[in-house]
Amino acid sequence: MIAGLVSELGPWSWWIVGLVFLGLEILIPGVFLLWIGLAAIVVGALSLGFWTAEFWGWQLQLMIFAVLAIAFALVGRRISGSNTESDQPMLNRRVEGLVGRTATLEEPITEGKGRIRLDDTTWIVQGPDMPAGARVRITTAQAGGLTVERA
Repeated sequence: MIAGLVSELGPWSWWIVGLVFLGLEILIPGVFLLWIGLAAIVVGALSLGFWTAEFWGWQLQLMIFAVLAIAFALVGRRISGSNTESDQPMLNRRVEGLVGRTATLEEPITEGKGRIRLDDTTWIVQGPDMPAGARVRITTAQAGGLTVERA
C-alpha cells in the first residue's frame, strides 16, 4: 500500500514527508524535526530532477536522506547552541548572585561560622568573629556557604 502510494506520488512523496515533519515540529517543538523535514524536502527537490534516472532508486534516496538529516541536525545544533548569552546571567546561579550584597548577622559568627538572613532564606556564613546584628558584605559564594567580611 505505501509502496504503491510512493510510486504514484513520485518525487512529491518526499515533499509530503518533509511537510509532515515540519508540521510535527509545530506541534512538538524541539527544533529537531525541522532538520529532518528540510532533509526530506531537499531529497524531494533532487527527486524532481532524477526521478526517471536509473540510478535514483529508493536505496540511494534513503541514504541521501539519512546523510542530509544528520548533517542538517549537526549544523542546526551548532547554530542554535551558539546563542548562550542571557539577559539574566545569574538566573540559575542564585548563590553566585549574592556576592556583593550586604546583610545583618542573625546569629553571631563564632569560631568562623554564623548565619545571615537574605530575603526569605537563612544562609550559613564564614568569616571573622562578629556579634549578631553586625553588617556584613558577601565576598564569595560556594555551595557550602557564603564568606563575609565586615561592611
